[in-house]
Amino acid sequence: MSASFKDYHFQPFINDAIKDLGFENPTPIQSKVIPTIKHGKSVIGKSATGSGKTHAFLLPLLDQLDPKNEKTQIVITTPSRELAYQIYDNVKQLVRFSPETIHIANYVGGTDKERQIEKLEREQPQIVIGTPGRILDLTKGNHLDINTANKLVIDEADMTLDLGFLDVVDKIAAGMSKDLQMMVFSATIPPKLKPFLKKYMKNPVLNDIPTASVINQDVDNWLISTKGQDKNSLIYKLLTMGNPYLVLIFANTRERVDEIQEYLQVQGLKVAKIHGGMQPRVRKRVMKQIQNLDYQFVVASDLAARGIDIEGISQVINDDMPSDPEYFVHRVGRTGRNGMEGTAITLYGPDEEDKVSELEKMGIKFKPKEIKNDEIVDSYDRKRRANYRGHHDKLDGSTLGMINKKKKNVKPGYKKKIKRAIKMKDEKKHKIELRNQIRSKKKQKKRSSQRYR
Repeated sequence: MSASFKDYHFQPFINDAIKDLGFENPTPIQSKVIPTIKHGKSVIGKSATGSGKTHAFLLPLLDQLDPKNEKTQIVITTPSRELAYQIYDNVKQLVRFSPETIHIANYVGGTDKERQIEKLEREQPQIVIGTPGRILDLTKGNHLDINTANKLVIDEADMTLDLGFLDVVDKIAAGMSKDLQMMVFSATIPPKLKPFLKKYMKNPVLNDIPTASVINQDVDNWLISTKGQDKNSLIYKLLTMGNPYLVLIFANTRERVDEIQEYLQVQGLKVAKIHGGMQPRVRKRVMKQIQNLDYQFVVASDLAARGIDIEGISQVINDDMPSDPEYFVHRVGRTGRNGMEGTAITLYGPDEEDKVSELEKMGIKFKPKEIKNDEIVDSYDRKRRANYRGHHDKLDGSTLGMINKKKKNVKPGYKKKIKRAIKMKDEKKHKIELRNQIRSKKKQKKRSSQRYR
């Protein structure tokens, strides 16, 4: 594994960009992927948000790009507009140190298509970034010429599949150069994705970075039970305790995003929201305001989670457990980046125990917390009841049967009844043992007296 970016012998302008970003050493995914891409091999990068995967493909691709060749050389697809804008900004940051002009274009739905066509008539971009639908639309109209490009990046492939864009990406790939080098990045590799990968990738190099290594050590991962509490007021308390720099609150649905934002605004907080149901121009405007730090609090859906990349997010709050456990990594990956500390707070209800356990099986460790006297303090292990129940294994079968029978019809005070029943059982057992001891002593005394007659 390489210890320094200098080992890759990038062009000077790329090294200048790396220095400007403040990157010191490559992340695990960068160490594995960069050499493979530089050697022209197809890659499957299984890694999640916060792992540095965007620069893992951008750095070697820009290093190999020929500025003198004015035709399209690289195509990058993303499932969301926000992610396309993010990668577009990343590329602009990297190429601004280039001594020669590199033409980049970002094509997403909801933007001015006619204006894009007019510009394409004058020049073709060397790097194409965008959502699959708009890219395919421009190629089918013979405006965008991608048959000269031999490098295709499919970012967030699992999300591309979930949103039904894989067929569109398939058509894009079919219109590109035959000697295609494909780079696929995904948090997971679902079975439905594999036929597509086999179609275009011959002996790809699989780089699998375990989820556990992606949950940054600089992130405090807290778990708070919502049992018996109003979730909205709990979120408000968390936001107003201390002085967080920038907080992202993630919810599972658009409706819930709207609800949280409205509640917090009524409480007097300035809160932005981002989800897929908003008009593209509104989403774009709000994203720019968020990046300008006009808002301290942002409520977002999981779709938008993959497009938000803001420096200095100090806290992430999960309104509830995400519908897909992999989304948890994407959410938490928004904080604790570039050596900065962060806190991820996950709220969970009594019916979400299985989801918490599923995340723990993935290697994610939680610290149980609760709010007491307007302070966040350590709480008990939520598994303590299970551990206590383990004590019953030492009891005999009839006592266990009695406990189980009592539990079937739970009524107020049932715990006291069970304790009383166990106590009575133990007292009865002790009396029997005492009686047996007395009988045994009497028998011994009788035998010894008969022996001396």
